[in-house]
Amino acid sequence: MLRRHLLVGAALLALAPFALAGDKKDAPAAAAAPAAPAGDPKIPFERYKLPNGLEIILSADKSVPLVAVNVWYHVGSGYEVPGKSGFAHLFEHMMFQGSKNVGEDRHFDILKKIGAEQINGTTNTDRTNYYEVVPSNQLETALWLESDRMGHLLELLTKPSLDNQIDVVRNERRQSYDNRPYGKALFAEYEGLYPVGHPYRYLTIGKHEDLVAASVDDVKGFFRTWYVPANATIAIVGDIDIPATKQLVDKWFAAFPKSVKPAVVSIAAPAGKAATATVEDSFAKLRQITFAWHSPAKYKDGDAELAIAADALDTEGPGRLYKTLVYEKQLAQSVGVGQDGKEFSGVFQITVTLRSEANLDEVKKIVMDTVAQLAKEPLADKEIARVVGDRENRAVFGLESVFGRSQTLQQYNHFVGDPDKLSWDLDRYRHATPTKIRDVVATYLRPDAVVTVITLPAAAKEGAK
Repeated sequence: MLRRHLLVGAALLALAPFALAGDKKDAPAAAAAPAAPAGDPKIPFERYKLPNGLEIILSADKSVPLVAVNVWYHVGSGYEVPGKSGFAHLFEHMMFQGSKNVGEDRHFDILKKIGAEQINGTTNTDRTNYYEVVPSNQLETALWLESDRMGHLLELLTKPSLDNQIDVVRNERRQSYDNRPYGKALFAEYEGLYPVGHPYRYLTIGKHEDLVAASVDDVKGFFRTWYVPANATIAIVGDIDIPATKQLVDKWFAAFPKSVKPAVVSIAAPAGKAATATVEDSFAKLRQITFAWHSPAKYKDGDAELAIAADALDTEGPGRLYKTLVYEKQLAQSVGVGQDGKEFSGVFQITVTLRSEANLDEVKKIVMDTVAQLAKEPLADKEIARVVGDRENRAVFGLESVFGRSQTLQQYNHFVGDPDKLSWDLDRYRHATPTKIRDVVATYLRPDAVVTVITLPAAAKEGAK
């Protein structure tokens, strides 16, 4: 049985803003949650909703005079419908174009003038977020900016502004995917995993033809459906006074009309089946091979076990694939393995970039034999313990900044429905057993369910060894 690891030492003691288990300065009773295991950091917070449905998470930390304002809209590319791929990401860009009272293209300028940092927005399959970290005496400015684009964006949404951002997003796709080494492989992988019509097939960036076809009415409809108060959560974390912050939230958001959270249609992963694709890439210099399987959704049963298996395969030094392919046989330039759980389902992926003289068939056999071994023989306790320690360290250091804390609260709130799930999350790894990991690998990482993508540099001949 794996011995439980506790977060101890100087790194933990440095977390002054956090209450530890048994600390009498825990969150207010209204936000009280089961006590965390001894040694785990615990973020005091209060969560409530406005009458219009907008969810608020407040967490006070007066150690530095900064406040993170982090708004999550609960919509990502996984919620898109056929013909509208890339809309969630496109709308992220539109949110910075301007709103009625702020003015056109003024968002960044205003924040920079008040000393803000970490200003950005991001989109993935599951959510879209917008955030800024501001001096604590400028909190109201940040709330005003977020309020104006939540309630008054459409007044400034025009055809020229939309066309401008469509061009920006299409150029982003070219830079990040179309004209980047191994970008084609990623598209081929997801086309092999998901059928036509499944929203995960097209990646968050979307298809060029769908972006070009986007109309002002399409984008306005997307806003009216997904950017309502009831589908948003604002986390305000840092040097704040809770009662005063509630008054500011009421001032800038309470007047919005009552809204209804839109229904989300969960789309299951299709049945896995073996497939192989070969792509020719003029930007690639070395051959690369990717193995991909459908896997559990984020935080669902089996997700943590596959994350542990991934670490056992690719950790530099002791990782089984890394050790064999990079160190011992010197067949690979790099090895990357990961479990990427999303809201509806996940993808487990192994990617090997080969050395120029390596035999591709030999690499394939080593990878599949190693995975098969994981499905038959339990991992050693030390392989699991390494992951537990790493997850605990990442949990601590991920909470050092006010923005990091806001992200942690939002992440658990979105996926699990409770911001106070850090100990629960860590326990998924602490309680993982060698037998369970073996069984999960055997269930998901089957030879008859793997999608294989081989990338050949354009100058290489197909079938090169």
